[in-house]
Amino acid sequence: MNFSSSRTLRVSALALIALVSTSISYSASATTQSIGKAKVSATVLPTVTAHAGVAPVIGKPEGNPPTVLTKKDIIVGKGKAAVSSSTVTAHYVLMSWKTGKVLQSSWVTPKTPPTFPLSGVITGWQQGIPGMKVGGRRLLVIPPALAYGAAGSGPVGPNETLIFVVDLVAVK
Repeated sequence: MNFSSSRTLRVSALALIALVSTSISYSASATTQSIGKAKVSATVLPTVTAHAGVAPVIGKPEGNPPTVLTKKDIIVGKGKAAVSSSTVTAHYVLMSWKTGKVLQSSWVTPKTPPTFPLSGVITGWQQGIPGMKVGGRRLLVIPPALAYGAAGSGPVGPNETLIFVVDLVAVK
């Protein structure tokens, strides 16, 4: 076969792109990264079960907590979507990022989902719930600045990063 120099250059460029893509994919999946001589633990969001109508089981988080609000739909609802001015009825489980322990759960006490206006809850919920639809389950990881901050509250310690799993039951 006789390749022209431009064809050889294109084939070489494609091989280089494939090599770089493979390296990036591999690096991004690692749970720790080396920076100089120190190892920095990457964030691994906790796993959450996706069984509608049943209390979620949440896996223990790993690594450093996110410093910004992180949200992930576990189950995408099909009902009415919440907006910032909504009053919502929702089951929730609250877990500490630091300890991986459940601090509160509406599935246990009082066993009925509470109803409240989004305007009256922590900023992490005010920013994390809008757009969620009834029937959905959403994971929220909320940094202290969007939760209870340095003061903490009840079972939540000072500067605690919170993990909420929210099941949206109704929206008004």
